[in-house]
Amino acid sequence: MHWLTEHIFKPYPELLVFITTALGFLFGKVRWKAIALGSVTGCLIAGLLLGWATGVSVDNTVKAVFFDLFLFALGYKVGPQFFRGLKKDGLPQVAVTLVVCFTGLGVCWGFNEMLGYGPGLGAGLLGGALTQSAVIGVAQDAIGGLSLSHSQIAAEQNYVPIGYAVTYPLGTILCAILLANIAPRMLRKDLRAESAELGKELDVPAADPDLGQGYYETVLRAYRAVSDAITGLTIDAFERQQKELGRRVYITQVRRDGAILDHNQQTVVRADDTLAVSALRADLVDLDPEQAIGPETDDMGLLGYRTEHLHVVASDRQVLGRSIAELRGEPYMVGVYIEELWRSGTQVPFRLSTTIDRGDTLVLSGPRRLVEPAAKEIGVPVPTRFATDMVWVGLGVFLGGCIGIPALHVGGVPISLSTSGGALIMGLVFGWIKGRYPTFGNVPPGAQWFMDTLGLCLFVVVVGINAGPSFSSGLAKAGWGLLLWGAVATVVPLLVGLVLGHFVMRIRTPILMGVLAGAQTTTAAIGAITEAADSEVPTLGYTVPYAVGNVLLTIWGAVIVALLA
Repeated sequence: MHWLTEHIFKPYPELLVFITTALGFLFGKVRWKAIALGSVTGCLIAGLLLGWATGVSVDNTVKAVFFDLFLFALGYKVGPQFFRGLKKDGLPQVAVTLVVCFTGLGVCWGFNEMLGYGPGLGAGLLGGALTQSAVIGVAQDAIGGLSLSHSQIAAEQNYVPIGYAVTYPLGTILCAILLANIAPRMLRKDLRAESAELGKELDVPAADPDLGQGYYETVLRAYRAVSDAITGLTIDAFERQQKELGRRVYITQVRRDGAILDHNQQTVVRADDTLAVSALRADLVDLDPEQAIGPETDDMGLLGYRTEHLHVVASDRQVLGRSIAELRGEPYMVGVYIEELWRSGTQVPFRLSTTIDRGDTLVLSGPRRLVEPAAKEIGVPVPTRFATDMVWVGLGVFLGGCIGIPALHVGGVPISLSTSGGALIMGLVFGWIKGRYPTFGNVPPGAQWFMDTLGLCLFVVVVGINAGPSFSSGLAKAGWGLLLWGAVATVVPLLVGLVLGHFVMRIRTPILMGVLAGAQTTTAAIGAITEAADSEVPTLGYTVPYAVGNVLLTIWGAVIVALLA
């Protein structure tokens, strides 16, 4: 290690950052059932270990750049859902989220005052117990503005990741176990049975692959028209007849006398025409096409037309606020299927009664000639593009940083959003604008992942490396009692939210578990909940609280520093 430190890591600290990142992601793969250590915690642990072993420091500008990118991407991703939560239908979930977040702040503040922790350990306790990694950067920025000596500021900043590293793993595990197993039993509810029952009430029958929970399949077959039941009917008349019987069966192509006809809903089916039929598998089986149409045949030319899976951002006023059932009844949806619904970067199960909000992304599938016109009726098609609009990103981070610089002085303590907090706020605004006007500001999923996940991981790598040399002394000062108090600070806000959500708000148990996981921004918990429920229904309560919780808990990093300064 000495040779590596002297000849590689000290002269080239960027190489230390990359090897630490690789080891951090490797550590992050450690998993127990549905709970993983996670890349962020893995990178922090790797950074602390290698920082302690090498004694190398990395320029803080590096971590500031990546942290600002992370917070902008976070705000950009949750922006539409954050503002959606302020609407009437999201208020019960937002109310529970506010209670959980404010209770968490209060509990952590109380413990810190009782234990005599400074702003560094206090912020670390809050970030780890409430499982919000962004607290590290925001708190360190806030500590940098305190009226302390340079050495005191550096010491307090190094205590933040130490407190976080001690409390975060147990906080994540406790949150997941409590919400997936213990909390439903405390309410005397069977999470799996409740989720199945709620799925049926919300029109999510497993037999309908257009509305199912993960299973979706359409089929495309060719049949020779010989049955009197179809010959003489127009394509439109046949499809309407099937619709009245509750089936979604469409004729997408017709071959007549060896030639494929241009598609027209008024085309009359003749004997010996070869028909390309698209349908949901269950509907086709119910139709019994060999009796209703004629024998099946293989026609590569007829069945080989180009199909498309297209992402569409809902923005047309005629579509917003309408249900999936109403949308499916529109003429332009003939032959077009809704495969997935994404909201705030999260795929959510949908049902007939689900209403479409601005910024929702629908994944449509079907023949290309039908999908593209349908997409234009719904909103703005978003074909796969890999280029990021860096004008949009750079401007957003710059403007956010500018609004975060000014500080208010309360009791002589400067309080500001900081450049990172400003980047988060501007990310929310820019994400909301993108949701309303999705024709510009493209940030593809890969770029969002880079700024969100890798941006945060590289930030904590630098934080860990710089804090590593003081890790042993910091941990000795904190004491292992920090682990116990962190566990209590994790559980108490969730229990308060559980009581409010169940007994006051009357939120159904599967949805409430998703709300609590989102309020504490614990991704591992929602994974454990859906696994225990054997259903994606709990995610219906996750997205709005996750958006609101991310914003509040991130801001708490600066608030706890001001309270303890």
